[in-house]
Amino acid sequence: MPELPEVEVVRRGLARWAAGRTVAEVEVLHPRSVRRQPGGAAEFAARLTGSTLGEAQRRGKYLWVPLGDHQSMIGHLGMSGQLLVQDPSTADETHLRVRLRFTDHGRELRFVDQRTFGGLAVEEAEPDDPEHTPVSIAHIARDPLDPRFDDDAFVAALRAKRTTVKRALLDQTLISGVGNIYADESLWRSGLHYDRPTATLTRPQAGVLLQHAREVMSAALAVGGTSFDSLYVNVNGESGYFSRELDAYGREGEPCRRCGTAIRRAAWMNRSSYFCPRCQRVPRPR
Repeated sequence: MPELPEVEVVRRGLARWAAGRTVAEVEVLHPRSVRRQPGGAAEFAARLTGSTLGEAQRRGKYLWVPLGDHQSMIGHLGMSGQLLVQDPSTADETHLRVRLRFTDHGRELRFVDQRTFGGLAVEEAEPDDPEHTPVSIAHIARDPLDPRFDDDAFVAALRAKRTTVKRALLDQTLISGVGNIYADESLWRSGLHYDRPTATLTRPQAGVLLQHAREVMSAALAVGGTSFDSLYVNVNGESGYFSRELDAYGREGEPCRRCGTAIRRAAWMNRSSYFCPRCQRVPRPR
């Protein structure tokens, strides 16, 4: 699942290549890709046609494009969704689901989704919101790379929760954009076990965890995100390379880069958690 750095890479590409272009025609090639639109493909096309795309916005892993008139097009990338800005002469991708043609004919926006878990929809935006945030995601917390993220409020809320630290990092109402990969990386850098109760964290420990979450996602963003296969690409179809720099995630059996102990993998909430058993001690029962 794409996380904050991967979605931010796509957002920047859309801001550069699609902002300011006017939609001339919408072609929906698979109805499942607009299933979140109440009126289906016909309504989706009607609400988009003639609209001029604003600068793409992001909150955590959620991406949208303002359209004006208190509307925004929200994009859910799901497991395999890609938003590609292509030359119209480029051959169609195998799993092309939606095409937006622009009036200038210089580029077109394509939504490609192999597994069809993602989708597009035009939604009402929050009134008087300069970011035109879609109403459906207004409850999502800001992310650590957002200049308006409140560090002190996050630390206080994290320590007040009655849960474990990795569960808290994945709670999108507390902090957005952190998924399984970057949670494991942040916890490894912080020396914290994923099952550590949040109530046992000191303020400095919580602050260090936030700092590492911010650093690891900034580092991933600098190299285009984490691409394990051809599904994770930017708007030009290029892969990111942060997978080469991961310290914990996906490194089961490999030596910890800090102490040399073999990294372990544990089943966790239908996912996997990767950790160093020496650097990230299992919390003692309370």
